[in-house]
Amino acid sequence: MIHSQNLTFAYGPEKTFLFPDIQCNNRQALVILGRSGQGKTTLLHLLGLLLQPQSGSIWVNNQDITSLSVADAAVLRASQIGIVYQRPHFVSSLSVLDNILVAKYLAKKTQDKNRVRELAAQLGFEQHLAKKTNQLSLGEQQRVGIARALVNNPSVVLADEPTSNLDDYNCARVVETLQNQSQQIGASLVVVTHDQRLKDVLLNQVIL
Repeated sequence: MIHSQNLTFAYGPEKTFLFPDIQCNNRQALVILGRSGQGKTTLLHLLGLLLQPQSGSIWVNNQDITSLSVADAAVLRASQIGIVYQRPHFVSSLSVLDNILVAKYLAKKTQDKNRVRELAAQLGFEQHLAKKTNQLSLGEQQRVGIARALVNNPSVVLADEPTSNLDDYNCARVVETLQNQSQQIGASLVVVTHDQRLKDVLLNQVIL
């Protein structure tokens, strides 16, 4: 479970965000909608401890994580929070398989290749596991990033525009996988997007 209260963040005196309170329970999906510039990605980065709020609090599994040190935040993020970035970041020298396994290494978990293959099959890139990530299309890279976010069975999955580079077929496939995996592992799923296709699928919504 993840929830926030009275979160604010400022990029400077002329750009301050006051965010609505967020609550997403285990096995629940929440979509945060809004136009560009409304702070969707900023809110996601606050929830994922990639940014420090100016004020307010964030709770994961009944633990206040707002004041964690940088080192402790990194440990918690590696073990409990899976983040799907809008623009995936990969180690170019590693294969697709090993880029996903990096998440397990950072969380100090067993290198379970079967789990990676399972996710790759669900997301439709199992035939690309031996390739380098720069050999993939943007849509394929996005799906690899989703698999990496899910591979550790996190308590919270945060997804930033996970369908922006996908056609309708793969959009539906990704949303289904995110929902099914979150249900199976008991995670909270928070998606930020301006993709209107998700409005009809994820009905629990917050509009910025």
